[in-house]
Amino acid sequence: MPRMTGKRALLEMLRAEGVRYIFGNPGTSEGAIMDALEDYPDLHYVLVTQEGAAMGAADAYARATGRPSFVNLHIETGLANGISLLNNAAAGGTPLVLTAGNKDMRKLVEGRTPLAEMVRLFTKWSVELTHPEQVPAAVRRAFNEARTPPTGPTFVAFSANSLDGEAEMQIVPNSPGHYRLAPDPEAVRRAADVLGAASRPVMLVADRVAQSGAAAEAVRVAELLGAPVHSTLYSEMNFPSRHPLYRGPLRWGFPDGRAALADADAVLAVGNTFAGYFFFPDEGASSFAEGTAVVHMDASATEVGKSEPTDVGVIADPRTGLAQLADALEAGMSGSAREAARGRAETVAAETAAARAAWERRVAERWEGRPMSPERMMAEVAAAIPDDTVIVDDSVTTRAAVTGAIGFERPGQVFGERGGAIGWGIGAGMGAKLANPDRPVVAIVGDGSAMMTVQGFYTAAIENIPVVYVICNNESYRVLKVNMDVYKQLVVGQDPPKSRYIAMDFPQRLDLAGMANAMGVRGVRIEDPERIGPEIGRALDSGRPAVLDVVIDGSL
Repeated sequence: MPRMTGKRALLEMLRAEGVRYIFGNPGTSEGAIMDALEDYPDLHYVLVTQEGAAMGAADAYARATGRPSFVNLHIETGLANGISLLNNAAAGGTPLVLTAGNKDMRKLVEGRTPLAEMVRLFTKWSVELTHPEQVPAAVRRAFNEARTPPTGPTFVAFSANSLDGEAEMQIVPNSPGHYRLAPDPEAVRRAADVLGAASRPVMLVADRVAQSGAAAEAVRVAELLGAPVHSTLYSEMNFPSRHPLYRGPLRWGFPDGRAALADADAVLAVGNTFAGYFFFPDEGASSFAEGTAVVHMDASATEVGKSEPTDVGVIADPRTGLAQLADALEAGMSGSAREAARGRAETVAAETAAARAAWERRVAERWEGRPMSPERMMAEVAAAIPDDTVIVDDSVTTRAAVTGAIGFERPGQVFGERGGAIGWGIGAGMGAKLANPDRPVVAIVGDGSAMMTVQGFYTAAIENIPVVYVICNNESYRVLKVNMDVYKQLVVGQDPPKSRYIAMDFPQRLDLAGMANAMGVRGVRIEDPERIGPEIGRALDSGRPAVLDVVIDGSL
């Protein structure tokens, strides 16, 4: 075996694992890595000036490529800055490998921060290396843990002596994995029996449907059942958004979400569906009506039955499990059951068409408003973007306008924030573009979220990553106002709710266009909706990053 330093072994392992980009902000504790990088021109270090931008970029890059991304931050200080968006990666199951340098192991008396402990709650596997010979195996395991379902982030800390010390090393990458877990046949049979006999079935989908490439299988099952489909998470294309059975996002745990499920006698939930905000539910109370049969399918055994009483748990890769469930339904449904499913499908399609017409009426009613409505803004964006555009959605409370205006029908067409920490979208736009160099990328970002990682504009400029950022500038943390109204209604008992919305408005507007210009990215402030289309076209034609700071109505 060849003898080499730990820092060289790290970079050899990154090369062996197919890594192209290192997203990071270095410090002195990463000096050994930066020194070794001088001999590895094929490993491109993407410099960010705020760690959240690195985490957002790595998150979107991993999701868009389907491969673990690599992040390197600086000891406890930089690592702490990245933890908020590490939370998002953990919540969404993003496969990424996060690393940081640390002091020499001999600095025990002076004091060392146990970095692996800092992030253990937000990672699948977390470790600190103390000797150079540990580097290849630990890096290999970190990548393997990250990409193995249920996927998620991992963390490796490198003590200074593990990077600068020498040892005999064996550089062996992970072999291609085959991770499609097939379901227990008995579980499939029972699920088919429950769902096939239901008279009012409902289907819930979440992001692991998209991650496993199961959208077509989800459509097949929904059509066999004639079931309306709701997404509890739609940060990727889990179900075609213009399909007549798709009834849109459902706010899990909110009163309106519960109301949408009140009449269901059977629910098929696929993926990590029972996640998100629960607004003050009774402890232990189910979100389903009494007597509703629940079938939950997910690759994560931890998720199945975790928070909702589950009649049939199906632990399986969603694509494999849904395909087998569809086969079982086709084989087992009676003629009368099939006829009933067709009738349900016609009813749901009519309801979907009526909802779409209501949406279009709302757009028309608010078309001439000033400041422009979110619906008008997104109608203009939808009309301007090419068909192959990748949408990065960090629009927060403008999300309903995004999904209303843009139809998502293809895998890889949309990537949205998940996990609750804002600040994701600026970095995510760059990660999505690096993963899709031949497709236009438009990142739709709320003004409050953009401000969290506005330093990312500098990275877009120096790396010339041609993302078009469309800022939803409503001069407020509007999401907090929305949730304050819910709190006032559900907890305080105030109907209609009344609030002063303390610390939720921006008395001096955030000039995102001005900040972009200061960092070398062309920024324009837009108040006239008719300027949106031409400015998007100009930005896409330029081959440079751009920021369109769009002023919209933020009223509730």
